[in-house]
Amino acid sequence: MAKSNLERISKITPYPEIKEILISFVKEITELLAENICGVYLTGSLSYGDFNKNSSDIDITVILKNPVSLNELIRIKEFHIQLENDFEKWAKLLECTYTPIAMLASTLPPTEPRPWYCGFESYLYEKAPYGNEWIINNYLLYHFAIPLIGPDFKDLIRPIRFEEVQKACIRDLFVEWEPKINNPEYLNNSHNQSYLILNLCRILYTVLHKATGSKKTSAEWVKRELDPQWRGLIESAERWQYGKEMDENDKTIGFIRFAIKEVSKTELFEELREEFRAINHH
Repeated sequence: MAKSNLERISKITPYPEIKEILISFVKEITELLAENICGVYLTGSLSYGDFNKNSSDIDITVILKNPVSLNELIRIKEFHIQLENDFEKWAKLLECTYTPIAMLASTLPPTEPRPWYCGFESYLYEKAPYGNEWIINNYLLYHFAIPLIGPDFKDLIRPIRFEEVQKACIRDLFVEWEPKINNPEYLNNSHNQSYLILNLCRILYTVLHKATGSKKTSAEWVKRELDPQWRGLIESAERWQYGKEMDENDKTIGFIRFAIKEVSKTELFEELREEFRAINHH
């Protein structure tokens, strides 16, 4: 069984309640999955110092030696229900994936699903597929992940070329975000609006500025360097908090169209054009 790193957890965040849920998560998941655990990794905003307690998620990746068994799946469900009871507020910020280590051999998104817990919905998806976020997340895990249990994430995966991350961002823009233009049900959710806008900032920063950055860094670059006309919309997304309303549907759609226009000018988009044509054809 991999050993936890409680000392490291205590230094991750100044918020005592977040330390508590992380310590509880590590303790319980270690007992629950025992020898099947390869490592548990904190990623997202907490791992690169961009956490906002009013709007950020707590992102955890659990790497397993073997896919979860039916018995383990039942126990994982019970575990997350208990977390919700013990940490009513903070469990809703939790996003957690349970990924078999064999999947890490694939640069492209694996065809097999894995269990994924979404605290915002208080739901464990037993067979959640990976999309283009697979490449992006693994790149960020490689460079920023904080091991709560187990070895450094770099010991588990080969480096991912940055160009592959840029291509994944472009695919994500056209496959995941462009369809939201015609999905008013999605856009009417304030959390979704904020999440989409700040993710578009990261896509633009990664593809056009040719670097990875936090949502905060990416948003500042778009406002300052790319096009200041979007400053008001982006700052609305940055100010959003759980429980608050955000009503920027039309401007959000305009920002999606702007991102598509800018990304479509790049050479990388031209390389992927045939791929998109094949997708649209089907």
